Amino acid sequence: MPGAGHHPVAERSGGERRPHVRAEVVDRRVAGAVEEHRHEATAHLEAAPLAYRDVTCSGHGGVGDVVGHHRVPYTIMLPGESPPSPLRTTIRLLVLDVDGTLTDSRHEVPPETRAAVARIRAAGITVALATGRRYRDVLPVAQGLGIDQPLVTASGGLVKRPRDHATLYAARFATGVLGHVLATITARGLEPVVYTDSFAAGHDFHCRRLPPEGTIDPAGLDSYLVRNRHLADLRADLVEVPPEDAFAGFAMGPREAMLELETALDEACPGQLSLHTIRSPRYRDWMCEFAPAAVTKWSGALRLAEALEIPAAAICAVGDDVNDLPMIRGAGLGIAMGNATPEVRAAADRVVATSDCGGLADVADLLLADGQPSPSSPA
Repeated sequence: MPGAGHHPVAERSGGERRPHVRAEVVDRRVAGAVEEHRHEATAHLEAAPLAYRDVTCSGHGGVGDVVGHHRVPYTIMLPGESPPSPLRTTIRLLVLDVDGTLTDSRHEVPPETRAAVARIRAAGITVALATGRRYRDVLPVAQGLGIDQPLVTASGGLVKRPRDHATLYAARFATGVLGHVLATITARGLEPVVYTDSFAAGHDFHCRRLPPEGTIDPAGLDSYLVRNRHLADLRADLVEVPPEDAFAGFAMGPREAMLELETALDEACPGQLSLHTIRSPRYRDWMCEFAPAAVTKWSGALRLAEALEIPAAAICAVGDDVNDLPMIRGAGLGIAMGNATPEVRAAADRVVATSDCGGLADVADLLLADGQPSPSSPA
């Protein structure tokens, strides 16, 4: 039996029975064929290795919300069956995204997810968080789960230790780059938000204006500023005199406008930026997020792993959106949630259930499926 914290990963092998069957992608080749599929199979389906099946899919956020049938190849594992050719990797560090991975469609960490994280930690596997959220915003999530590892925040731009709020890493833009970024954003009629490591000062970001008090049903960036007004630091000269200690930022608007901005920023600062366009579940509009080149959740996760003397091959990364792609591709085991974007599902080694339907419990089953009871289970 492997020592604590060294658990071989395999497909589920006859553990806890579930009320419905999970469909699990076997490898990256199969993953490429499931772009339009939510990876939830109904219980009446027969198991068949890599067979084509008409699968009844449930929509994002709930079981039973049937949206149609899709013909895709993958393995359907029924409880108690022997898995076909399982991938085996020794996992010592689990890196979890937060929104859409730990949290469900109600923006809460459900009890089943809390229990899954506790099982994994009890088995000796280190659990860390890597999120696009600000440090202040993810801190309560980490504390609620008992996670004391440094937090990778702002998609890798800032790493801080929760027990004393010490900064372990803060990214920095090359000279002149942030000024070009902000000028490009404002030239398109948009407003930038810039992050600095100002937790102790009581604010999290800088902007040039705030919407009027009492704004009702704000759109675009105003929806973010209304929600986070108390954490803003107003700087009228933000574009002319960018903060030297900035580590990331974003602009906000309709999806197409943000994709166009992403292209414009890449052209304005070739090779100088890490860019992605993403939609936060808390807002209707999209964010074009920017950071210094090579700054990602994966770069942050590697910093944690280096301090723990854990190789990349012993890391499992779990996520659902485009800012999770680097760590899902780079980790020894990359897992996509069932509610993940098509490109994330296609890049993953495994796909589990949605965040509303016990996806993290599936992750725990995979990590602890070594044929022996985990320390948190009765002998």
